Amino acid sequence: MDINEIKARAEQLRSEILYHNKRYYNEDSPEISDYEYDMLLRELENIESEHPELMTPDSPTQRVGGEAAERFSPVEHAVPMESLHDSFSHDEIRDFDRRVREASPSPVYIVEPKIDGLSVSAEYRNGIFVRGSTRGDGLVGEDITENLKMIRSLPMKLNKPLPYLEVRGEVYMSVESFERIVAAQEERDEKPFKNPRNAAAGSLRQKDARVTKERELDIFVFNIQQLEGEALNSHRQSLEYLRELGFTVLPFYYECKDADEVIERIEEIGSRRGELAFQIDGAVIKLDDLGQRKILGSTAKFPKWAEAYKYPPEEKETELLDIEINVGRTGVLTPTAILAPITLAGTTVSRATLHNEDFITEKGIRIGDTVVLRKAGEIIPEVVSVSKHREGSQPYRMPRLCPSCGSPVAYENGEAALRCTNTDCPAQLMRHMIHFVSRDAMDIDGLGERVLATLCEKGLIRSPLDLYRLTREDILTLEKKKDKSADNLIRSIEASKGNDLYRIVFALGIRHIGQKAAKLLADRFVTLDAIASASVEEIASIEGFGEIMAESTAAYFALDESKKLVEEIKALGINTRVLNEKKPISGENPFSGKTFVITGTLPSYKRTEAAEIIESLGGKVASSVSKKTDYVLAGEEAGSKLTKAQALGIKIIDEKEFEKMKNPVI
Repeated sequence: MDINEIKARAEQLRSEILYHNKRYYNEDSPEISDYEYDMLLRELENIESEHPELMTPDSPTQRVGGEAAERFSPVEHAVPMESLHDSFSHDEIRDFDRRVREASPSPVYIVEPKIDGLSVSAEYRNGIFVRGSTRGDGLVGEDITENLKMIRSLPMKLNKPLPYLEVRGEVYMSVESFERIVAAQEERDEKPFKNPRNAAAGSLRQKDARVTKERELDIFVFNIQQLEGEALNSHRQSLEYLRELGFTVLPFYYECKDADEVIERIEEIGSRRGELAFQIDGAVIKLDDLGQRKILGSTAKFPKWAEAYKYPPEEKETELLDIEINVGRTGVLTPTAILAPITLAGTTVSRATLHNEDFITEKGIRIGDTVVLRKAGEIIPEVVSVSKHREGSQPYRMPRLCPSCGSPVAYENGEAALRCTNTDCPAQLMRHMIHFVSRDAMDIDGLGERVLATLCEKGLIRSPLDLYRLTREDILTLEKKKDKSADNLIRSIEASKGNDLYRIVFALGIRHIGQKAAKLLADRFVTLDAIASASVEEIASIEGFGEIMAESTAAYFALDESKKLVEEIKALGINTRVLNEKKPISGENPFSGKTFVITGTLPSYKRTEAAEIIESLGGKVASSVSKKTDYVLAGEEAGSKLTKAQALGIKIIDEKEFEKMKNPVI
């Protein structure tokens, strides 16, 4: 390539990488694998290394990929939260060792697993947790203090009252929790998390900390950023000290004296990937001596005393024995590959999703093929490609009749998914029942899948609402059900009648309407009748709603069966109103449409609490002051935001004025 072609390629790579950074770091929804991303970044690094004149200050090779989101307050990191330079071969590890030895002739390394999660900072004063933040771009992160409090493995009080301590750790979701959450998402026909890292990141960056708590996150703390009241000399010593303070540190790490030992340990860690309760995407090599680290220093983006070794995704071939079709809650037919069992990334794999007919056709998948398999995010088995067709094999076509009830199946509205056209399909009923009683929906304890299946088999329930017609005697006819358990189940069913409106809306199983969307509908329309009679335009006007969601909701409630269902819900005594509804008494709402910035320490509110009040009354909360800001709510030690607001002539209010602005509520 000539220099113009090389320049064009570098610009294309920067654009692609920045796009994928946004998807990965800010939206927690990557479109490509970590390995594919790493290869794009490596190609750009090579171009900039060979042609330094093409490097730009904003190149993704010069900075950490994330940035602070506006929904959280920014936190400036006193000690930058640097990224690590990646290696993909043993030769690159030897190069790293040579560079280190130029400044430190007899290095000792610590080799540890590289946890695949979200990097965070946690700060403590006098031994008490005071603030938590994300890495962001390495210099400015997001304040996630309340969310980090929801992680049980992060201590809120240290075993020693140190004057000040800042630590860095990796928040992750265990393999077990991830698999459980994905199974529940698929059961509800929701888009499942792609891998544990994105599940952890999405769970941690929730505005509602209660969601974070439900996701069962954990944290490994692996570094001391700042420390007052103690002096440490080595990384190994710091890990032991962190353990003494009450932190959960990495479960294993190794001390090595040269590159050969490092490579041996890297391979050993890699061989354990499938056995661990958490996900790793590599190994990290760190110089142990903290004094030698200072001598080596850092580049604009990476410390020179550490290196990350990234493992390539493991791929293996196996035979596709059959394709099994399952029918979901909304009638979607999902093909699953039945495979000759193989060991992949440490576990035995015999099944993998094939998504839909388009996926099968695009990859040319046929029964009897030899297929290439890998685990997406090292968790979910997926078919990558076909390496060989079996002689005489035929292209696969999805069935045109439902395998559960024999009714015709059809494509709807240009979707890739085939659906059973029979709303009374037994498979759909069972999946719908499981969804209806789930924790996020009507939350009925004691109705597991086995009990529901038995109730359906005995003909005691033919729809979810039949649960509310069950008697104590009906329950006692079930195998192993005794008086006490029957009474408990009836009480649990009865108690669910008092749930908030959004739960019954979500439980109905309206396509494209998850729990968050159900809450938005309930908050906007207040009653089930109002939701059922709302137009597409009215529903689409809700912030956070798209046209497809609005059309799906309106179409659902326009059906005669749905209208009867709403009347049946009311007749059974199930609550159909928002609980604890807040209503302004009178007058214009001064918060509506206004943008607020909160800064400093307020006397009576946490900033998150003040933000919730503003948003509940129709206002917006931004993280930085600009000409679009209407009010700055300032407390003590307000700092630079207050100064900028004064310079721009923006209205500044204190807590007393904020209280006056709030509308009284009933």
